[in-house]
Amino acid sequence: MSQESSRPDSHSETQVATLGGGCFWCLEAVCEQLSGVERAESGYAGGTVPNPTYHQVCTGTTGHAEVVQVTFDPDEISFREILQVFFTIHDPTTLNRQGADVGSQYRSVIFYHAEEQKRVSEAVIQEFESEGIWGNPIVTEVTPFEEFYTAEGYHQEYYRNNQQQPYCQAIIAPKVAKFRKAFVDKLKQ
Repeated sequence: MSQESSRPDSHSETQVATLGGGCFWCLEAVCEQLSGVERAESGYAGGTVPNPTYHQVCTGTTGHAEVVQVTFDPDEISFREILQVFFTIHDPTTLNRQGADVGSQYRSVIFYHAEEQKRVSEAVIQEFESEGIWGNPIVTEVTPFEEFYTAEGYHQEYYRNNQQQPYCQAIIAPKVAKFRKAFVDKLKQ
């Protein structure tokens, strides 16, 4: 994986990344631990129904993906580095599926906020493809960001507030552990 950074000059404003890779609880649990991330918020993007509810999104009929919107300081962590973590904690080769979670709401997707994010996304995908890490083609969508709808309050900081739940112990905790081991240098102090 190229170590090239896409960090802009110092004194940058915060930037936003909107990513979907299965259940948003998993992504949020990891992203909120990254140094340079100011906020990771669970929600919905990419659909046609305004202000969807969790129950509507779960039907798979609204077109939304469960996503995490990450507000970050590009002087501390680049969009490229966030994507490297993103591709490490989910399987980007399964169409509309992550483990037992099945449906278009669980698709692997990057909603880019600027042309530079699109360029970096495509470059990172190409780098991972050329490394052949998964053995199957990456199916992650790279699509323009349009609208983000914040998920209901009980979805926010779900892992942090519910670590004893069976889903958290069986699914999220191993992803968090894998992330913490692989990216120890990127953890908040």
